[in-house]
Amino acid sequence: MLLIVACSQMNELQPQGGIIITDQMQETNSIIPSRADASFNGMFTKLGAPGSVTGGTRPDDFGFIMMAFSNDIEAADVVLANSGYNWFSTCGALTSRNADYANPYLRYAAPYNTIAAANDIIKSYPADSGDEQIRYKLAQARAIRAFAYLNLAPYFQFGYIAGGQNLPCVPLVTEETTDFTNNPRASVEDVYALIISDLDYAIENLEGYVRTDKARIDRQVAYGLRARAYLNMQEWAKAASDAALAAEGFTPASMAEVSRPSFYDISEHNWIWGYDMTTDAAMFNPYATSSAWIRSFSGDGYSAGTQVYSCINSLLYDKIPETDVRKGWWVTPALESPLLENVTWNGVTGNAVGPLTIDNVKMAFLPYTNVKFGMTTVGGTLNDEDWPFMRVEEMILIQAEGLAKSGSEGAARELLENFVRNYRDPAYSSEASGRSIEDEIWYQRRVELWGEGFSNSDTRRLGKPLVRFHGGTDSNVPEAFRFNMTADDGWWLMRFTSSEMNTNLAITDNTGGTQPVQDQNPGLRDGVTD
Repeated sequence: MLLIVACSQMNELQPQGGIIITDQMQETNSIIPSRADASFNGMFTKLGAPGSVTGGTRPDDFGFIMMAFSNDIEAADVVLANSGYNWFSTCGALTSRNADYANPYLRYAAPYNTIAAANDIIKSYPADSGDEQIRYKLAQARAIRAFAYLNLAPYFQFGYIAGGQNLPCVPLVTEETTDFTNNPRASVEDVYALIISDLDYAIENLEGYVRTDKARIDRQVAYGLRARAYLNMQEWAKAASDAALAAEGFTPASMAEVSRPSFYDISEHNWIWGYDMTTDAAMFNPYATSSAWIRSFSGDGYSAGTQVYSCINSLLYDKIPETDVRKGWWVTPALESPLLENVTWNGVTGNAVGPLTIDNVKMAFLPYTNVKFGMTTVGGTLNDEDWPFMRVEEMILIQAEGLAKSGSEGAARELLENFVRNYRDPAYSSEASGRSIEDEIWYQRRVELWGEGFSNSDTRRLGKPLVRFHGGTDSNVPEAFRFNMTADDGWWLMRFTSSEMNTNLAITDNTGGTQPVQDQNPGLRDGVTD
């Protein structure tokens, strides 16, 4: 029922281009306002739509949601089977540094297509417009552009952790860029300067804006994005301050709420910003959705249908206390979880869902399969579940990290303990594990934000090694993906696609590191899963 298709050769696909001068765009928009509105709405729709880059039927093409999934698989905590149905095996094996492979092409093209869409919006209206509705659109376009660069910068250069602010990162493309064939890589510092500038503008100009739904960007989302940027820049106090502003008015999901499969509805009160997947968008290609890949309850998806479940690395799972409600976000080796208590699939309820097999629909769960991400209807086939781009829990953890690293460890521990004790583990103590406060916050991020796209960039910005196993067969990572890598290994850095190298003659590629091999560096430890 599901196709196995070779997914290596993508060089024939070219990014969408075209140049139209600013005066023409502004004149057109003044005559046909609906055209400008359609472009603005499309900028948000493309963030997670199936076929957002290729416009086709590839099941691994679903925008920034796909990028989050890929980035997590490249790190240590999300484990997929080494199977012919696993379209993301290149991430598990870290062969994603091949310039002709589909996966890195999609992860490069999606942000730059979004940047192009944002630039078109910015060019569509006079910068000095006195119309507040136009100002709100310009602010959101610049925030979207910053979001896109935040999904590029951490993966093409090591950044601030290695003192590499002056090292080349990615090309900057703004509304003023005209020479696309001679556009060299900007420095890390310059990329983040543009990100901060865009978010400063967004925060200033979104004052008073009340969004109609959480798929749009308001001032608090912009604060949250700037908090992420400051975290990457090691501006700890600024990150903490912005995270607190982003979190205002939002409360974390309660223990009861995360004691069942969830994280699928944009109306969930702890979501600050999300992707609102419509049924029409999902059905364009239901296999190119988070429901098909990350959720374990789809009646028409790769995850359940081919047993390519998204599982947690057992090294991290084993560190979660039994008193923590999040332990149930994944099934045990016996395929059991308290989150399955009220789940019914095909007439089967509770832990019997784990080993349940339905021909052409569901195979038995694997040990450590996630049941964190739920479905509107268990066994449903619409695959129109939403996706969280930003949750209040993330902002609390950014605030804690910013406080800890700016000299306020006591306040950081109090904030962290209040969150975890009240919403996740009533027996929690930030000192019980013996970890440093920095590693304890990283541990909490790895558990709380598992599967949401932060694992790779966190590992990188913290200067941590990639640790998938401790030697022997002590983790559930498949043999082909079982390796560790030092924090400074040049293989961390993404390579530029062939299409970019062939059209932008000023690009110099990343070349460091070597392809990891099975069982390399068994002695590496990360401070969390030790």
